[in-house]
Amino acid sequence: MQPTFSFRARLQPNGLGFMPMLILIVPEEVVEGLGGKSIKRVVGTLNGFAIRRGLLPMRTGERYLMVSKALLKQANLQVGAEVDISLTADPDPNHVDLPEEFAEGLAEWPEAEQAFARLTPGRQRNLAHYIGTAKRPETRMQRVLGVLHQLATGGNPFRPPQNQIA
Repeated sequence: MQPTFSFRARLQPNGLGFMPMLILIVPEEVVEGLGGKSIKRVVGTLNGFAIRRGLLPMRTGERYLMVSKALLKQANLQVGAEVDISLTADPDPNHVDLPEEFAEGLAEWPEAEQAFARLTPGRQRNLAHYIGTAKRPETRMQRVLGVLHQLATGGNPFRPPQNQIA
C-alpha cells in the first residue's frame, strides 16, 4: 500500500493569458515522499472531495495539481482559499474513466475498441474528457459517434471525420 501525504495549499491562479487556470502547488517533500519526479499521477482528496489527477511540472522544478472550473465547483473551492489535500501515488496510473456511452460504443465496435487500446493512456483520457465534457446529451452522443467512427476507420480521433455522421 502506498503512503498517503496530507498538507495544506493555497488555490492560486496561474497560466498564460489565453489559458488561465488554477493550481495547487505540491510541497517538494510530498513529491519526494510520493516517489519523486517519476510519479506522474496521484489519487487523493481536496477538502474531502475525491480526485484522480496528473502531478504536473513547473519551470521552477515544483510540481502542481491543476484545478478545473468543474472541479472548483464540485469540490466547493474558492480562489485564494487554503485547501486540505491528501495524496497517494496512483496505484493504477493508466486507468481511464470512460463515459458510459463511450464504453458501450467501444464494446459494440471491436475495430474502434482495438484502435482505442493502441492509444497512450494520456490520449485515451483526452478522448474520454472530450466526450464527458459535453453539456447536452445530443452533443455527447455526436462526439461518441464521431470518435468511434474515426477510431474504427483508422482516422485521427482528434480530428473531425471527413464525412460527418448525420
